[in-house]
Amino acid sequence: MASSRTVCVMDASGHLGSALVHLLLHRGYTVHAALQPHPNGFQSVEELFPCSNKNLKIFDADPFDYHSITAALKGCCGLFYCFEPPSDHSTYDEFMAEIEARAAHNVLEACAQTDTIEKVVFTSSVTAVIWNESRTGSDLDEKNWTDINFCKKFKLWHALSKTLAEKSAWALAMDRGINMVTINGGLLMTPDLTITNPYLKGAAEMYEDGVFVTVDLRFIADAHIRVFEDVSSYGRYLCFNHVINCSHDADKLAQMLLPSSDPSSPQSWEKARIYQQRISNKKLNNLMMEFENDQLLSN
Repeated sequence: MASSRTVCVMDASGHLGSALVHLLLHRGYTVHAALQPHPNGFQSVEELFPCSNKNLKIFDADPFDYHSITAALKGCCGLFYCFEPPSDHSTYDEFMAEIEARAAHNVLEACAQTDTIEKVVFTSSVTAVIWNESRTGSDLDEKNWTDINFCKKFKLWHALSKTLAEKSAWALAMDRGINMVTINGGLLMTPDLTITNPYLKGAAEMYEDGVFVTVDLRFIADAHIRVFEDVSSYGRYLCFNHVINCSHDADKLAQMLLPSSDPSSPQSWEKARIYQQRISNKKLNNLMMEFENDQLLSN
């Protein structure tokens, strides 16, 4: 039998995973932090979670090892799943889609076999929503899906991986009756963000289409916890808190991604042009507003 306050975070070693562990512990949850075993040793547990906490339990959980997943899930009522590329295949290429989709399938199958799991929050991406042939159509929201053939044609490997993994997860969740919601996050703004981040493939096109969006770590972590705690949450949630659609914001991001001395630093953003935002996060904003109102009323 699960404690109603015991949850699993997998993979807990990434920026989002470790932020979720800290926030969940702060909210009083018991947390099973599931980390991929790395052959060369990953960042030490002490570095990831410097404060010892009796409510924190660490597990080695390989998304390609079914038994290690079920061990980490044992006794949990919920799972926060954020894929981290395995150490032996860390680059987003044409093979990553199969790897990420297989990992998603394994994790959801383990959830289906774990009687205590009541809800899964699955981290996906805005890139699983925005890419298709008719890029200049109507505004995009959670109903839209990235076109797989479009991704293959233009080598959008991050978008392909996120789309196939999310579709695989939804297919299994619906088939097995798993209560799942997805958070489709924008570009995650972290201190180590560089121009090589696979999300940025097609950045100029995203910018011109009004769908280049970013999200702060605290905002997306909060969103995960709120959709988990809200019993009425359902389906997909686009999650971002900034839109890059003017030259000032584009230049600022370019300076952050590339040193100013770098001759390849992009100078081609069209000056003084503002592109109309064509993507909506209204569904998530409404849920978060309701959550805040409920918190105020309960105090």
